[in-house]
Amino acid sequence: MNICVIGAGYVGLITALSFSKMKNKVICVDKDIEKINKLNKGVPTIYEDGLKDLLNESLTNKTIVFTNDIGNSVRSSEIIFITVGTPTIKDWDVDMTQIKDVIEQISKYIDDYKVIVNKSTVPVGTQKYVKEILMNIGVAKENFDIISNPEFLREGEAINDFINGDRLVIGYDSEKARKVMEKLYEDFNIETVFTTPETAEIIKYASNAFLATKISFINEVANLCNKVGADIETVSYAMGLDKRISPKFLRAGIGFGGSCFPKDTKALVKIGEKYGCEFNVVKSAIKTNEYQKDIPIKILSNHYGDLEGKTISILGLSFKPETDDFRDAPSLHIIKELLKSKATVKCYDPMVSKDIQKIFPNIEYAKSMYETMNNSFGIIICTEWDEFLEMDLEEVKQRMNRPLIIDGRNIFKPKEIEGKEIYYYSIGTI
Repeated sequence: MNICVIGAGYVGLITALSFSKMKNKVICVDKDIEKINKLNKGVPTIYEDGLKDLLNESLTNKTIVFTNDIGNSVRSSEIIFITVGTPTIKDWDVDMTQIKDVIEQISKYIDDYKVIVNKSTVPVGTQKYVKEILMNIGVAKENFDIISNPEFLREGEAINDFINGDRLVIGYDSEKARKVMEKLYEDFNIETVFTTPETAEIIKYASNAFLATKISFINEVANLCNKVGADIETVSYAMGLDKRISPKFLRAGIGFGGSCFPKDTKALVKIGEKYGCEFNVVKSAIKTNEYQKDIPIKILSNHYGDLEGKTISILGLSFKPETDDFRDAPSLHIIKELLKSKATVKCYDPMVSKDIQKIFPNIEYAKSMYETMNNSFGIIICTEWDEFLEMDLEEVKQRMNRPLIIDGRNIFKPKEIEGKEIYYYSIGTI
């Protein structure tokens, strides 16, 4: 099929390449010329396992092209995917500016029937909102249908999730559009839920809010374990044996981050407010997550009192391993608080990006894990990269001014640290 994907960010690029892999003809549109030029040369603009090979395979097979020409892209496509950003703004509301701008641009070039698919994470009622914009502009109603098709992608597993995921959710109000979507996804071996647009829009937010709540719950239990001398790893394992609970998302730490959970939990609370529904459980999950990010700062303050002039090492900047995405990562909050305390911050991440260096231009970015520990008064592990598991604790101790490790991801067992003359703090483990 002929597909146009508008937005070459994380979701857009995965969507475009996955459809090109399934032998469709894909045009991916973005207004960032530098990004378009890189992608057409086979240079990935995000990190994702398998993405570079798939990008070059698609370019070689001529199943994908990248452009900033939205007009020809829309005119030559049967299906148009919208994958632009919907960031959080003040009061936890969703910024719909990019969605509105894209719809207004699309409207100029619709000259026959198109299925417009919203894959961005958007509030309930967006499908109707998009239809109203197009009709108010003057686009004939017989020339378009709007589908809600939210994404459920895990960074690091995104390509596999797109093609072999747990479920497809398609919100529709037109049988003609449903048939187009059935044809598009007919070779995908994924259970498909066809439902109303409003239901599809809620499913995305409800899924992410539930998983975020599960993480916050286990973190609260971990904090109790710290107080009473219990072990959160064993608690999580035993809870997970119950098939009603499952072991997933029961790992304690310094909180969740990324492009979805922080944004979508806040958006769901805001959506609820608009309809007179209080999401008190989700509010508590958000509050707990903010508290978890402060735990390393509290430990350092209790240990040293004044942090001014002390070098603190941050290991890991991304919100999870196997990605360079640091959006809303706990490391960002921790670095800000350390700088407020006038500490000297050194950090290391195997995939550190130029974007984070723009946010914190005055901290030191070490070239290796061990380099960041030199003369340090404390290490905070913020991301569970595999290489951190292999660190030589004797060398760590020799390099540091004071041997102190705050293990924000519980990558070590406390017994592994015993006898090493290192102050070790974990999140609920013994």
